[in-house]
Amino acid sequence: MTYRSVFAPDLFAGRVVVVTGGGSGIGRCVAHELASLGAQVALVGRKAEKLQKVADEITQDGGRASFQVCDIRQEDVVKQTVAAIVSEHGPIDGLVNNAGGQFMTPLEAISAKGWEAVVNTNLTGGFLMARECYLQCMNKHGGSIVNIVADMWGSMPGMGHSGAARAGMVSFTETAAMEWAARGVRVNAVAPGYIASSGMDNYPAEMAPMIREMARTIPAGRFGTEAETAAGIVFLLSPAASFISGTTLRIDGARPQARAGYPMRVPDAAVQARESVKPFNGFHRAQTPKIFTQ
Repeated sequence: MTYRSVFAPDLFAGRVVVVTGGGSGIGRCVAHELASLGAQVALVGRKAEKLQKVADEITQDGGRASFQVCDIRQEDVVKQTVAAIVSEHGPIDGLVNNAGGQFMTPLEAISAKGWEAVVNTNLTGGFLMARECYLQCMNKHGGSIVNIVADMWGSMPGMGHSGAARAGMVSFTETAAMEWAARGVRVNAVAPGYIASSGMDNYPAEMAPMIREMARTIPAGRFGTEAETAAGIVFLLSPAASFISGTTLRIDGARPQARAGYPMRVPDAAVQARESVKPFNGFHRAQTPKIFTQ
C-alpha cells in the first residue's frame, strides 16, 4: 500500500522539507505524504528511535527521509540542526513547524517552570526553527513555512499555557509573512481541531471517556483524521498556495462555532457518509489512538 494523496505525483520532487515532531501523530503523517509526493523529508525531534522508525517506514514505501535529533527549545542546537540539514540535502524549501505539547492543568496550578516548558515548545521553538531556516537558506532561495497551532479561538480552559503559546504563534505567523515576503518566503499556519491522532494517548487514562465524548461538541459530528490535517499542510506548502501568506487554516469541523444556547445538531451516520463530508483516510499507515480501541 502507498499513501493515497489527493495531490499530483512528484509535486515536491527535488524539494527539501523539514518536519519537526515528525516521529508521531500529524508530523509522521505529513512526512509520509510529502515523501510520497517526491520530497526529501528531514525529520526533527527529540527521540531518535521514533524518528528512525518513521524514516524506515518512508524508505520502505519508496520515499526519502533523514532525521536529526534536536530539542527545538535550545537555540544553539537548532542552529546546528538546520546547518546539518542544509549541508546534507541543500537549501530547505519548506518547514512544517509541528513539534508541540501540553498538559492539562488549571491556571492557578501551573508553575513558572511548567508554563515556560509549554511556551518554549509551542512558541519559542517554532520561532527558532523558522528563523534559522530563513537565515540559513530561505532568505536567499525563498520557501514556505507552515506553523501548526491549535483550536484556541475560544481560549483553552485547562491548558492556558498552550492557548497563550498558540495565539502567539498565530501572531508570529502574520508578522513573519509580512517581514519575509520580500525574500520570497510565505508563512502560514494550520489550526487542527479535535484530530484522532496518537497525541491523544499522551493524556491520562482517566481522561479517555471525556475525550471520546468530545465528538458531540463538533458540528461535523466526528473527529478529524491525520490525513485531513496533512492535506491542508501540503496545500499551503505547494505552488497552488503561492498567493496565500499570513493566514491560518482551520481544520476543525466548525468546532469553534459551537455556541451555548444554540442546539447542537450533529449529523447522523448516513449524512456523515456523504461524499462532501465523509472522513478522508489517505494515510495507509494510520494508527487508531488506543483510547478509541480500549
